[in-house]
Amino acid sequence: MNQEATMDAAAAARHARFGKLPERIRFEDMTQVVESEPKSGANASYDEAQGHTLTCLALDLGL
Repeated sequence: MNQEATMDAAAAARHARFGKLPERIRFEDMTQVVESEPKSGANASYDEAQGHTLTCLALDLGL
């Protein structure tokens, strides 16, 4: 019986310290949909028509 009272006291202490868990957040509330804007200049995306090439550092170093 003493052990049960100790467990109840420990549970009460935990509840006083931590309270209850926060409410669950829905996935829809954690995401945001934003329309992207076209980029220009240095921020432009890769375009094959412009003749840009992507390189690999390992190939450049001959590894």
